[in-house]
Amino acid sequence: MYTDAPERRFVPGAVFSLQVPTSSSWHGKTLELIELKWFNAQPVAFFTGVHDRSEAETLVKAILWIEHDPNEEPEEDAWFDHQLIGLKVIRDGIQVGTLAQVDHFPAQDLLTVTTENGDVLVPFVKSIVASVDLETGEMVVTPPPGLFEDLAEDADAPAADAVETSAPETDAPEAK
Repeated sequence: MYTDAPERRFVPGAVFSLQVPTSSSWHGKTLELIELKWFNAQPVAFFTGVHDRSEAETLVKAILWIEHDPNEEPEEDAWFDHQLIGLKVIRDGIQVGTLAQVDHFPAQDLLTVTTENGDVLVPFVKSIVASVDLETGEMVVTPPPGLFEDLAEDADAPAADAVETSAPETDAPEAK
């Protein structure tokens, strides 16, 4: 689930648009929620028109989308992905890139920042993302050293800890 408020989104009667391959029999259809139950800390949804397990298995990996009011304000220190994509990423008062993608993982969200030297993956945590200002279109980051350094320089530099090694000389006979 990519929502922090399943109790608000997964209510009986909620209607979801489906993101499925065009070859799926579910393409272009919606689902209406009957009930959401929790089994072993995992959500299990029951939908109108999905009568048995075989039919439910045809929905594996489907993504459920909801319509929401575009004027709806998210919770404090929370943003919708579409609000973040395209923000200028600022470090030490200088734009280092543009936010290109938000990925949601169990431990934390991960931001993909496009820089002139390639993409940089930034954990979306308060210790690194200092502020988000939608009005100015900027996200201020305070990353650990090395996160936004020139990727091209890193690729050309020899490894500092590279040490040439060779097998020790011994008087033992060689195994065959």
